[in-house]
Amino acid sequence: MVDTHAHLYASEFDADRAATLARAFESGLTQVWMPNLDHTSVAGMLALEAQYPRQCLPMMGLHPCYVKPDFETELGRVEAWLGGRRFVAVGEIGLDFYWDTTYRAEQEEAFRRQVHWAHRLGLPIVIHCRNSLAETLVLLQKWALPDLRGIFHCFTGSLNEARQAIELGFLLGIGGVVTFKNGGLDKVVPAVDLRHLVLETDSPYLAPVPHRGKRNESGYLPLIAQRIADLLGTSREEVANATTQNARRLVGDAW
Repeated sequence: MVDTHAHLYASEFDADRAATLARAFESGLTQVWMPNLDHTSVAGMLALEAQYPRQCLPMMGLHPCYVKPDFETELGRVEAWLGGRRFVAVGEIGLDFYWDTTYRAEQEEAFRRQVHWAHRLGLPIVIHCRNSLAETLVLLQKWALPDLRGIFHCFTGSLNEARQAIELGFLLGIGGVVTFKNGGLDKVVPAVDLRHLVLETDSPYLAPVPHRGKRNESGYLPLIAQRIADLLGTSREEVANATTQNARRLVGDAW
């Protein structure tokens, strides 16, 4: 299995990062993809890649919650990193209107630029769209960039929104919310073909049941795969195999 979204460099793992990763690989994971936040997360992320070069893969991007008045400076750093070395994707990028919309215009501009950089470089994007899924879909439809691809991270939208994302060429990142009693994904996942899904944990956040409310980790990915299997009436092995193929197809053989 591939965990397509985990913040392994987060301070929550400082005390037992190696043990956490060991548990993840023992549970059947082959790779963990790490989204960037801003310039402060780069060093820890790249240190993990150096330690686990084929297993922990870095992205590069400016997270919308880190878009502030100095976002131009942050974007300059992102652009320099993208021009200087390989990354598995541009992410996580997007819009976040959960806390406030003070920097809505700046978030949209940062998102636009990073999407266009990814398109020019032929890289997939990993989209953060908390409380902004409808607006994100509108922007992607407006830009209409051919062959743009990627993942809607932590997808929790409606079936109609899922179909719009798929029509745009994107995969849906399904995480711990699928195990929540009132998460809503039980009405969406059964109507979506497995070829459009990838697995993620978003560690250390959004731990699946029965660990909800505690620190999440990549080793819990089988719980997410099992819930998807139950909703689709198939086996966990089938979900693991299909979502791994989807992830690898997204980023290519080089990874």
